[in-house]
Amino acid sequence: MSEAELIGPPTTVRVRRPLILAACMAASFMAAVEATIMATAMPSIAADLGGFGLYAWAFSAYMLAQAATIPIYGRLADIYGRRRVFYAGAGLFLLGSTLCGFSHTMLQLVAFRALQGLGAGGVQPIANTIVGDIYSPVERARVQGMLSGVFGVSAILGPSLGAFIVQYGDWPLVFWINLPIGIAAIVMIALFLPEHASVRRRQVDYLGSGLLIIAVTLLMFLAMQAGTLAAGPLLGLLAAFILACVMLALHERTTAEPMLPLELWRNRVIVSSNVGSLTTGILMMGVTAYLPTYIQGEMGRGPDTAAIILALMSVVWVLGSTLAGLYLPRATYRRIAALGAFLLIAGAAVLISLTPARGPGWAGVGAVLIGLGMGFCNTTFMISVQTSVGWQQRGAATSSTMFLRFLGQSLGAALFAAVINASLLSRSPAAAGALDQLMDAHRRASQAAGDLVALIAATADAMRDAYLLTGMLAIIALLVAITYPARLGPASQQRQQ
Repeated sequence: MSEAELIGPPTTVRVRRPLILAACMAASFMAAVEATIMATAMPSIAADLGGFGLYAWAFSAYMLAQAATIPIYGRLADIYGRRRVFYAGAGLFLLGSTLCGFSHTMLQLVAFRALQGLGAGGVQPIANTIVGDIYSPVERARVQGMLSGVFGVSAILGPSLGAFIVQYGDWPLVFWINLPIGIAAIVMIALFLPEHASVRRRQVDYLGSGLLIIAVTLLMFLAMQAGTLAAGPLLGLLAAFILACVMLALHERTTAEPMLPLELWRNRVIVSSNVGSLTTGILMMGVTAYLPTYIQGEMGRGPDTAAIILALMSVVWVLGSTLAGLYLPRATYRRIAALGAFLLIAGAAVLISLTPARGPGWAGVGAVLIGLGMGFCNTTFMISVQTSVGWQQRGAATSSTMFLRFLGQSLGAALFAAVINASLLSRSPAAAGALDQLMDAHRRASQAAGDLVALIAATADAMRDAYLLTGMLAIIALLVAITYPARLGPASQQRQQ
């Protein structure tokens, strides 16, 4: 059965494409803003519910559940069709959102956030897969820029929206604001996406799904808790993770319809894109998580300055995605990904040379270059993957790229924290906790002038080590870019189809 038969008559799809794209953008925004709106709302929620010991898990439970289920939803979408799986993911997400608003304790909130995450794993990847289905290889370059814009808007709007809701309304609205958006997206997909999946006897890889969830859960837990665990439990978790990965690999090699089709990893383009997504996901955390710390801690500026710089990075990220989408139809994947990697290298070089005396303007230049580079790279990675497979594997391929991007972000947070802490301790045991002292306005003001200068110098050097790591990751992104076939691009792939 051809791809056109699977997604409906071409003329019908072409007329309805703007409405389908709008539904996918709404769904992506719903899931993306949920990760940013909590940043400013969570302190007020925790103050109302109590249980500050579970504060971090309100974020981690969502992220862990989302990452663990992304590949599963992608494979199910290839087996059962996009619409059914989208309904399941969006429905779970909305159920979790509703229950979050009714939470009476922090433990309940964490449990319902996990339910939200279980649904979120099937929202963004399937929305991206649907867009890949209804647009040609050349057209995908343009619309992926629009989808990337959703993430930029959510990064800018989310924190402000969260702060506004908790200040002028009730915090359950932070979760219930998703309901009309999600319902509208589900209705629009039901009305306008004429999917006709092939009818055949299917086998669901339940064991593979379970092993994948166990492996990802263990890896995420290691990444988030490695710094607080004793050697014994840490080694035990690491051994369990390796065992789960080995069992998963052996099982997927023998099952008839694997949850993770291993043949995808024999595709040169998919391997390059997925390694690139993992690398840039790790790199991104060095900027988004620790550049605000530098601006507030080392430079002594307020959180508003840090927020402006991150917002600027988000805006140029959208610009980079849009430009990549415009240039890709006339260029190759190697050229656009390499351009993005060079921008990442330039941005890392600016951040490596950052000093407190150079001020937030210098930090802003580095953030802008990083944002542009991320836009070029991530758009290229996604389009190249979607265009390198047919309908039957596009869900799994798209989800693998998004899964590795989210996984990279999770690992990056732990990796950069480990680099900074190790750098501080290697310079002086007294520097432990230096960032906490600089970020707290009262503790900072109580420091003697000489001690404050020493703390700033120690943390600035540690941050420089972190940005050296950012530079190394940017170089890896460049090496990944040049592994693409020299003349391969959306136009050449469209001629082959």
